[in-house]
Amino acid sequence: MAEMIDGILVKETVTKNIMTKSSLPVGGYSVNPYVGCPHACRYCYASFMKRFTGHTEEWGTFLDVKKWPEIKNPEKYREQRVVIGSVTDGYNPLEERFGNTRKLLEQLKDSGAEILICTKSDLVLRDLDLLKEMGRVTVSWSVNTLDEDFKNDMDSAVSIERRIAAMKKVYDAGIRTVCFVAPVFPEITEMEAIFERVKDQCDLFWLENLNLRGGFKKTIMDYIAEKYPQLKPLYDEIYNRHDRTYFEALEQKAKEMAQKYDCPFVDNEMPYGRVPKGHPVIVDYFYHEEVRGSGNTGKRNKPSNL
Repeated sequence: MAEMIDGILVKETVTKNIMTKSSLPVGGYSVNPYVGCPHACRYCYASFMKRFTGHTEEWGTFLDVKKWPEIKNPEKYREQRVVIGSVTDGYNPLEERFGNTRKLLEQLKDSGAEILICTKSDLVLRDLDLLKEMGRVTVSWSVNTLDEDFKNDMDSAVSIERRIAAMKKVYDAGIRTVCFVAPVFPEITEMEAIFERVKDQCDLFWLENLNLRGGFKKTIMDYIAEKYPQLKPLYDEIYNRHDRTYFEALEQKAKEMAQKYDCPFVDNEMPYGRVPKGHPVIVDYFYHEEVRGSGNTGKRNKPSNL
């Protein structure tokens, strides 16, 4: 039975197993407590899910609340990396009502898994007590601009300021944090300005390119043509002519930024292991969709130099 909640079509769906083996380089398992996401990011790659779920509604206007059998043997995932929110945000606004992500964390609390939470929300602060108990947790916030107007054009999640404030509280609680600068919009995302804001409250600073494919490519290209017409030739070079010169130059800039701030720099890998506060690892993860064999074992990676 479906109902409308704050303009979102909500219904329950039953799944036999909430844990899914992941094809992502960052995780052995993906867990998505919901189908769909009210954050309605205009560039969201997860909109492809509609092909498999039968939804005809516009992406961002529906949410399926998953029901699953309790995880009976959480120890099965010991030493495995578990990503919560690969194609949804587990802390979308309706999580406050349904509590699926909290339920999931409680079931995995004693599993010994390496938990990575991906979000654009500060609702994660509600579960700070539980995250501190779990120990092996990383929380990642997507922050690809400091311009709230641009952010509002792109998604319906909480403000950038609220995300950054939540990051600090989680970091100060001793939990590893990530500033995920994703997707990087050419000539719009202020990479170094964002780094300046978060460098003392994050352990990892991930960079990922804007990857335009599927139905949202036209949406973004039309947006650029309307709001940033001076950038239209650049976007055409990158996304229609497949010229990587811009992102190659940005990679070099990231390396130089790491040297400037005396921070470790990693290219297309997922480093784990806490580093001294104030010295986050800068991770160039451009074109990660092409990375193969880059630690996609789900096992905890402990590089000797980090």
